[in-house]
Amino acid sequence: MSTSTISIDQDRAERLTEAGTAWAKRIEADPANAKIVYAVSGTAVGSVATEITSGKHTFTVDEPAALAGDDEAPSPVEYALGALIGCQVVVYRLYAQQLGLQIDDIRIEAEGDLDVRGIFGVDESVRPGFSEVRLTAHITGPESQEAYDELLATVEAHCPVQDLFANATPVKGTVRKR
Repeated sequence: MSTSTISIDQDRAERLTEAGTAWAKRIEADPANAKIVYAVSGTAVGSVATEITSGKHTFTVDEPAALAGDDEAPSPVEYALGALIGCQVVVYRLYAQQLGLQIDDIRIEAEGDLDVRGIFGVDESVRPGFSEVRLTAHITGPESQEAYDELLATVEAHCPVQDLFANATPVKGTVRKR
């Protein structure tokens, strides 16, 4: 491992430890500090595309031409899989640090099965979302397969986006005429 790799790994480890310690102190001081509200907005642009704003960040969501889009950006379900992968990487790193496991590199692949009959109302018995999502984490590091399997179980139990996929989350919609 090169000196620059070691310093990056040390920096990441320090940031993960500092973040965990800071959150623990905030929550210990007042359990209400554990509650976070995320707010994101979107404005229609193009055929079916949406410009999403999240704080200081913006990104575009679109659909492929076969689903009435201009294929200018990933689709909402691709972003959902990307969000799942991103969250998994964070939680893998967080718990690896906490459990004293080394991860030299991690790459996660996600596949989701979607039946468009549900989207287009062709068959109301078919759900419009994924029927199954498969994740594969490719980890490089010195730990045993068993240690990484235990880490997987911990990640699956604590990943917020995986929880969104695995459990029903109440969603309440409102329309306001402008």
